[in-house]
Amino acid sequence: MIDGFLALYIFMLAAFTGYEIIARVPVILHTPLMSGSNFIHGIVLVGAMIALGHAQTPFEVVIGFIGVLLGAGNAAGGYVVTERMLEMFKASKPAPGKEAK
Repeated sequence: MIDGFLALYIFMLAAFTGYEIIARVPVILHTPLMSGSNFIHGIVLVGAMIALGHAQTPFEVVIGFIGVLLGAGNAAGGYVVTERMLEMFKASKPAPGKEAK
């Protein structure tokens, strides 16, 4: 029973700490911060695949599959957002002989 309370305590502490850290980040830095943390989504995806590999009941398989699906979508979405963000910062160079408008 102690293990359950310890896991709940760690989860609540992580949720509170994450909220406090993200709440203090300026709005303009949210996209670079999130795109820079794409490796965390990869770790989550690997963890979900390991959990799916150890699934024994059909319910565990379904939950594991949903975890892998959501983790993959989260990682792919993070890279799409990063690419769009980098496109915003690329300076368009005018063609030779033409003036910039």
